[in-house]
Amino acid sequence: MLYIHREHRSRSFLVVATEKLPTRGRPRSFDVEAAVDKAMRMFHARGYDAVGVAELGAELGIKPPSFYAAFGSKAGLFERALERYAAGEANVFGYARAIGGSVADVIEAALARAAHIYPERNGAAGCLVLDGTRNSTDPEARAITAAAKAASREAIRAFIATEHPTRAGELTALATIALEGMSAAARDGADEATLSGFAANIARAFRREISGR
Repeated sequence: MLYIHREHRSRSFLVVATEKLPTRGRPRSFDVEAAVDKAMRMFHARGYDAVGVAELGAELGIKPPSFYAAFGSKAGLFERALERYAAGEANVFGYARAIGGSVADVIEAALARAAHIYPERNGAAGCLVLDGTRNSTDPEARAITAAAKAASREAIRAFIATEHPTRAGELTALATIALEGMSAAARDGADEATLSGFAANIARAFRREISGR
């Protein structure tokens, strides 16, 4: 995941934490936040289409009425899971921005962070936002990730434009396509050493493009 800022119904927000659902009437008989966290791990490990509602209900320990009351739909739960994912270490661009530095420094840090977190851990690899709905047949889920990815690219473009306004588009493409490729490679089994070497090469190429050499 890069960085998410997107429109959500009538309001715009920066994803930094998972929003609490309102409760009415009797308290829910399950922990919604724990359910979102578990669903996030399932979607990350196997992809959106491979995780069914019945399996989600069984794993989360809730029956269909409670599932739909809490999340509205499988896509609604997936959206919550993406928000949780983006609020954590997977936000490689947000992580790099927090470190600070020049545009080249931040892009290099984002690439290095991706190389560290994308390799397989506990059965999951790559980026949930970049790959969670790859080849999905669900248009709602695809739209959710498409909006997140578009907003991520725009956030990176706007940041690069602060130093390189006339080349922001092409430099953004270099960085984001590299991140997408790293996520796909990690899901195919690339290890941290391989991804780190690639990230370093892209970072050097990015600096050469900026310097004109």
